[in-house]
Amino acid sequence: MSEPIQDAVAILSMACRVPGAASPEELWGNLAAGVESISELSDAELREAGVPLRLLRDPAYVKAWGVLRGGDLFDAGLFGFTPREAERADPQQRLLLECAWEALEAAGYGQEEQAGPVGVFVGADDSDYLAGAPADMEEMIGSGTSFVATRISYKLNLSGPSFTLQTACSTSLVAVHLACRSLLDGECDMALAGGVSLHLPEARGYRYQEGGIYSPDGHCRAFDADARGTVGGHGAGVVLLKRLEDALADGDAIRAVVRASAVNNDGAAKVGFTAPSVDGQARVIGEALALARIDAGSIGYVEAHGTGTPMGDPIEIAALTQVFRAATDRRGFCALGAIKTNLGHLGSAAGVAGLIKTVLALEREAIPPSLHFRAPNPRIDFAASPFHVNARLAPWPRNGAPRRAGVSSFGIGGTNAHVILEEAPVPDAAVTAGDWHLLLLSARTETALDAATERLAGHLAEHPEQDLADVAFTLQAGRRAFEHRRFAVGADLSAAAAALRHGPARKRPAGTPEVAFLFPGQGAQRAGVGRELYAREAVFRAEVDRCCEILRPPLGFDLREALFSGDDERLRPTAVAQPALFVLEHALARLWMSWGVQPSALLGHSVGEYTAACLAGVFDLPAALELVAARGAMMQALPGGAMLAVPLAEAELAALLFPGLAIAAVNAPGRCVASGPDAAIAELEERLRERGLPGRRLATSHAFHSAAVEPILPAFAARVRRVGLQEPRIPFLSNVTGDWITAAEATDPGYWARHLRATVRFADGVRRLAEEPRRLFLEVGPGDALSALARQTLGPLAGREAAVPSLPRHRGGEGRPEIASLLDAAGRLWLAGTRLDWPALHGGPRRRVPLPTYPFERRSYRLRRPSQAVAEPVLREEESGGIEEILARQLALISRQLDLLAETE
Repeated sequence: MSEPIQDAVAILSMACRVPGAASPEELWGNLAAGVESISELSDAELREAGVPLRLLRDPAYVKAWGVLRGGDLFDAGLFGFTPREAERADPQQRLLLECAWEALEAAGYGQEEQAGPVGVFVGADDSDYLAGAPADMEEMIGSGTSFVATRISYKLNLSGPSFTLQTACSTSLVAVHLACRSLLDGECDMALAGGVSLHLPEARGYRYQEGGIYSPDGHCRAFDADARGTVGGHGAGVVLLKRLEDALADGDAIRAVVRASAVNNDGAAKVGFTAPSVDGQARVIGEALALARIDAGSIGYVEAHGTGTPMGDPIEIAALTQVFRAATDRRGFCALGAIKTNLGHLGSAAGVAGLIKTVLALEREAIPPSLHFRAPNPRIDFAASPFHVNARLAPWPRNGAPRRAGVSSFGIGGTNAHVILEEAPVPDAAVTAGDWHLLLLSARTETALDAATERLAGHLAEHPEQDLADVAFTLQAGRRAFEHRRFAVGADLSAAAAALRHGPARKRPAGTPEVAFLFPGQGAQRAGVGRELYAREAVFRAEVDRCCEILRPPLGFDLREALFSGDDERLRPTAVAQPALFVLEHALARLWMSWGVQPSALLGHSVGEYTAACLAGVFDLPAALELVAARGAMMQALPGGAMLAVPLAEAELAALLFPGLAIAAVNAPGRCVASGPDAAIAELEERLRERGLPGRRLATSHAFHSAAVEPILPAFAARVRRVGLQEPRIPFLSNVTGDWITAAEATDPGYWARHLRATVRFADGVRRLAEEPRRLFLEVGPGDALSALARQTLGPLAGREAAVPSLPRHRGGEGRPEIASLLDAAGRLWLAGTRLDWPALHGGPRRRVPLPTYPFERRSYRLRRPSQAVAEPVLREEESGGIEEILARQLALISRQLDLLAETE
């Protein structure tokens, strides 16, 4: 990729709601097909909208408008509006708020908290939503266009500069200019820019007036010989902007680049306030080209203001030609078009609509037709100019240089804006690992979650070119997390799309959960467990390497050879099994912690308590490894024994024991472990069999937690005395007491000797942990035994998210690799409300890619007042023909007011 363009701004995303299209993609479909989205309105719908019958009978009344259907609809709950607040808020505020949300999400920045300040630069038409003065503060804020930008900043938690501006028809392109300047000045890291024009009722027409800007037949014929004006329309558009160098560094998807922009005013050098000026327009276009440091000859397309008025169009072409002729004598090389021929004049949103159209054309490498062009306006000599009106869909070749375009927007009163766009830089090839990834979805309601699921699954099926890792990252880091949640784990787009529809879903409980780490004891180890994580996860690999290097002298060999050999026999000896289990648990715990899952409490089972104590800071890592190696070696030297899992409660098992046997562990209600010599365990097995109770031998070589270990207790206590012991920094449960360990116990060498002999009171520890109702249990080690025991202890209401295993019971369980199991665990923690560090989980930079945005659940919010009738749109004229025309316009305004008052049948 080439070096970033100096002082350039990236357009990351776009959102729009315009006549005939609810998204930029739908808009492109209409533009490319040459669709005119102006509605021909019936008398019935105009009467229903409140248009007086006298107006409808007027031959000059044109029954056409760029209608935005559903302008009264809004997802109030998503934005925290009460129904009353939503009803009293101007629909312009509501619509622009939804577009701002979509723009952030479309760029992958829809999370609740942004990393830096995000600015808001928007404008809206004057509000006519309320009849008369606002009744209270709520109505004043809801109807006041002064609050459009700050309402967005407040509702979306954006802390950058927040400006509402109004320069008539050029408002939204001026907003883009100001947003770019704010970014380049360092005031914000991203910026939303755009505008809205929407009035209720949506259906409306206008009275044609000779010499005005509105067309006599409801069609806009920009630059055509028959052009006699434009037609009104409603719509909204928002773009999200970011400094180009930052966007490239952050791996953002870039839709186009703003090379430069400029704004000026005509001043008094024109025939009237509403008239356009050749000199003013030429100056702003020339300034934008100069700031962009490019030649006008490199511009392949200009999205014109293009109102289709007999005087305005020639003035615009004269200004463009004046600027371009200073750089080139070529003729007809630059295409010209105007979106007003498709949508009508969108008022404050007109400029951003043209900008969005031009970005789409750059992306699609094609220029859509400007409609209704048959023969040029006789005042325009296109043959001698650099321009031609593009009347049909045409390919846009690059011709060895980046595609570039200009976008113009000129406001009544003379504020002119021009933006120079360039196609997005070609991104580096995506790095596709072919690995498993975790996809997350959430919504406020179950129905919205189902809709989001279908939209995303359909999108993945339609876009096989997207990288699954980027999709996963965008969903994880670029979306808000709502109550209703679903996740899926997949290794490719098609599998992920299928898994989404059947992925686990639940409503997240209130509050933020705590997570307790559970560490298994001996018997959980399996050869080969962790091998895939060792190859894939740098944090896990570094911790395993560190531990194994420390253990090399006491063990006399490299433990990694036994861990990843695939030979269970090499891990069976206690002297190897216990250090191996500690290494796996410690490395896995550090991996989880690097992913942002910080334990609030710890509980280990037997030797697993050493992992807990090490993480809590009682032992440093070398000391913990030394003790675990010594513990394993001492136990290995003892006579052999056996352990038997028994489906009985503690008191019931105690009644069956005979000399030589001990209760080694109380794991769950009706789940205990007996320990003793082989012969005694065999006899206990037989007695249980006679009662119809199955016992299960554990994969251990000795009778742990029984009288068999007593000979090594003094020597082990002496070994513990040689290492430093510190008070725990993270609370953990004692196996000996089944309660929170005290500082005195944790730092007492005698405690660790007793720990070898005493019954493991795991079930009691789980109950103590469960006294915090929002605490989740994460099993950090091989298998799912502790998760199952914890769920049994917690009772029948404990769901799968209450106790989650990290790794499968056996290596690659059910054909799924370890990373898939680990991501499934991460998904279940997230379902329950746990926050994870998603960039850390990916272990490196990822791109944010365009994905379907939130499926708004809109309903109608329309403030109705008994005496309120539709107000005819104000005619905004762009040229003045002298005092006679001014007087005519004043008389027309008076006539319209009389018509509205009449409203007679």
